[in-house]
Amino acid sequence: MALSIVHRATGVALYFGTLLLAWWLIAAASGPGAYANVQAFTGSFIGRLIVFGYTWALLHHLLSGLRHFVWDLGYGYKPSEREGMTWGALIGGISLTVLVWIVAYTVGGGR
Repeated sequence: MALSIVHRATGVALYFGTLLLAWWLIAAASGPGAYANVQAFTGSFIGRLIVFGYTWALLHHLLSGLRHFVWDLGYGYKPSEREGMTWGALIGGISLTVLVWIVAYTVGGGR
């Protein structure tokens, strides 16, 4: 039940994160000055924290959506299966988020 609420909350968070993504794309199309402003924000501690949260919300929502898809197919209703998929979505979302950020920092040289 708690993970279902988190799934809905991450869905709402994705709306706000998509506004940040749209801001970044519009700034990139607007020119170097506007892009530098967005990069300054996303490069700050608060900005990185928000982008990290957006990454987690995206990946967690994806894995929870897959969990719901499995249920829609008629599988995973036994208590042990539900529990396993719940923990898998929770741990998987966190693990994938950390992995994405490690790869991004490795490829981007820590920027």
